[in-house]
Amino acid sequence: MKIFEPRAADGTALDPQRVQRRTVWVLSSAQLLSGVGSGASLSVGSLLAVQLSGSNAWAGSVTTTMTLGAAAAALPLAGLAGRHGRRASLVIGLLAAMAGAVLVIVSTVTGVFPVLLLAAALLGLGTAANLQARFAAVDLAEPEHRGRSLAVVVWAVTIGAVAGPNLVRPGALVGEALGLPALAGPFVFSTAGLALAVLLLLIGLRPDPLLLAGRLRSDREPSADGAPAKGTTGRRRRHGLRHGLRAIRASPRAGLALLAVIAAHGCMAAVMSMTPLHLQLLTEGPLADMPAGHAHAASTDVLVLIGFTISLHIAGMYALSPVMGWLTDKAGRLPVILLGHGLILVSVLVAGFGQAEPALVTIGLVLLGLGWSAATIAGSTLLAESVGADDRVLVQGVSDTMMGVAGAVGAGFSGLVMSGVGYAGLNMAAAAVAAVVFTVALLAALRARSLAAA
Repeated sequence: MKIFEPRAADGTALDPQRVQRRTVWVLSSAQLLSGVGSGASLSVGSLLAVQLSGSNAWAGSVTTTMTLGAAAAALPLAGLAGRHGRRASLVIGLLAAMAGAVLVIVSTVTGVFPVLLLAAALLGLGTAANLQARFAAVDLAEPEHRGRSLAVVVWAVTIGAVAGPNLVRPGALVGEALGLPALAGPFVFSTAGLALAVLLLLIGLRPDPLLLAGRLRSDREPSADGAPAKGTTGRRRRHGLRHGLRAIRASPRAGLALLAVIAAHGCMAAVMSMTPLHLQLLTEGPLADMPAGHAHAASTDVLVLIGFTISLHIAGMYALSPVMGWLTDKAGRLPVILLGHGLILVSVLVAGFGQAEPALVTIGLVLLGLGWSAATIAGSTLLAESVGADDRVLVQGVSDTMMGVAGAVGAGFSGLVMSGVGYAGLNMAAAAVAAVVFTVALLAALRARSLAAA
């Protein structure tokens, strides 16, 4: 049997682990650059929606549309990765997001609300690409390093995502210099960051980690007749949602991992998407619905407060990702999932009961980000290793789709829930979801410990 030896374009032999280290570096750098777009969208998206629509009822529409766009794109991008590799999938997703950032600027100039929603949907494709990047980090990783490799790429988005909300004031100055509305300014930075991320992936993500991993696996696991094992090429894989869900149902650990990830994302999206509006209402008083084009615009001081709060929340999501990855590898997947949902439960209780104090709301948002980080990293790692190699990319796409759906449902209904029971009631609803998942994960951990002891 001929052993496959990966080679560079000039014919020199490649060390897969050296390729893995370079892959993690390239993915991390691209995440850093593209994170500016997501940070800007999260901080001012609800304000733009209210300003252009003229109604507070549309406050969650931008986040909802972004998450729906991410959910709709996850499986197609996973299928594209399975056929042509991670580079093609990630580049297409970020190019769509760059077009979305440009359309946000167009919508603020023209005042056309549907254009803003279209822009949000395209930005969602960038979110789907960024989510897929965390799985690209483990295509070539050794089992004992999967959590850390995944976490490093998640962590890299910290600088860009935290910078995004704090670009509101510099963005306003840039907007004025270019003759644009103040809220359009941050998306000038977003467009530039996404363009640089695309260029970096095109140049640096070679060889493609997923294609290289498939070739190495094919060589290690040949079929009985000596041909490459089935499932090592995109043509033989099935990419339907039903097939992916079937693969997840076949593994209880994969099912628990999926539940942990989508519940954490849904809780985070629901509370985070309404926090900017809550802080504006808390600081400036209730805002009545006004005709389109005449909605109240937040003051600069309120924008700074919102940007600061959301940036700290995003820092909680990403800044300690390497620590969460290390804990995932050392303490185990289930204990870190428990930690994540325990933190989410505490966070929404702090933000809900402390809704009248901006400082307590900020603390709650930071804890919410930390809980999301722990649950997402541990759950994603557990999911990636709980299914067969042939189904892995598809299952990852299903996970991202379900995360998007959970985020869209959370953000979409958060406005209605907040209108009915207030910001505190919204947090209590998130607490109920986190408590259920915590209980399920705790029972699974106790069962696993009993089996190990037996």
